[in-house]
Amino acid sequence: MITANDIFTISSQKQFEKTALKVFRFQHENNKVYRNFCDFLNVNPQQVKSLKQIPFLPIQFFKSHEVVSNSDFPQVIFTSSGTTGVVTSRHLVTDVSLYEESYQKGFAQFYGNIEDYVVLALLPSYLERDGSSLIYMVEDLIKLSNQHESGFYLHNHDDLIKKLTTLDESGQNVILIGVTYALLDLIEKHQFNLQNTIIMETGGMKGKRKEMIREELHEQLCKGFGVSSIHSEYGMTELLAQAYSLGEGIFECPSWMHVLMRDPEDALTYVKDGKTGGINVIDLANINSCSFIATQDLGKKYPNNSFEVLGRFDNSDIRGCNLMVL
Repeated sequence: MITANDIFTISSQKQFEKTALKVFRFQHENNKVYRNFCDFLNVNPQQVKSLKQIPFLPIQFFKSHEVVSNSDFPQVIFTSSGTTGVVTSRHLVTDVSLYEESYQKGFAQFYGNIEDYVVLALLPSYLERDGSSLIYMVEDLIKLSNQHESGFYLHNHDDLIKKLTTLDESGQNVILIGVTYALLDLIEKHQFNLQNTIIMETGGMKGKRKEMIREELHEQLCKGFGVSSIHSEYGMTELLAQAYSLGEGIFECPSWMHVLMRDPEDALTYVKDGKTGGINVIDLANINSCSFIATQDLGKKYPNNSFEVLGRFDNSDIRGCNLMVL
């Protein structure tokens, strides 16, 4: 039996690999969707001895199947955003405490004690729908900050401008977590010169603005907020772990998360460090679902296990991902 303690106390790459192989065998045995996928690839779990031999489930399966590794009733169902008529992902979380422990410990690993910060959130697209895992996380971080100034903002930009300026000038450490287009809207209304505030973008124009390359986006945000770097969070509906970038778009994972880069032309092989590939994520916190996910993101991995996100596959470009329909 694999416990939360086994996952969240990983302290070395060797320990990570050992735990990941245990999780793989557990999920192969208990997750029908994942087992059928492995069977389709003729993968014998007893012959899998390394991370690169583990099959990664295409993320699209969360749109068409219930990807679960036990028979427990889901405590919460997270859903992805999408335009009307588009099929969205559904992540059935049977033990939400694993998600809570993952984002709380992940935040602490990169930023320290949450109580040292006022947490402000500008996430209109997420707030305006149900089932967002990001809102669940940020709402809890706001609560855990134990700061009465922490809170969500929707379209009340004037109130946020006043609050952000006042807090920053007082010397208070602040984290502003925002969806990309809303942060751009904010700096169009007011130019800041922040000294004690971390700006963390969660990605996504949500159809509100033209997509921008990261360098151009971060340059605009740095100038508009008066900060030297923009932080980023990399997470998704189908996962329970998040990676963080403290600047320059370079992400690092908590100790229970790992990324590999698959060949864009052949989903079952991998590219070398520094080469562009499709991002495969291992998220051991996702033990009750599937911990091995082939995302639709493109990226590069570096020798120290950091990585950057370069964009997304066009649907026409995905090769080897849609290997089967269960």
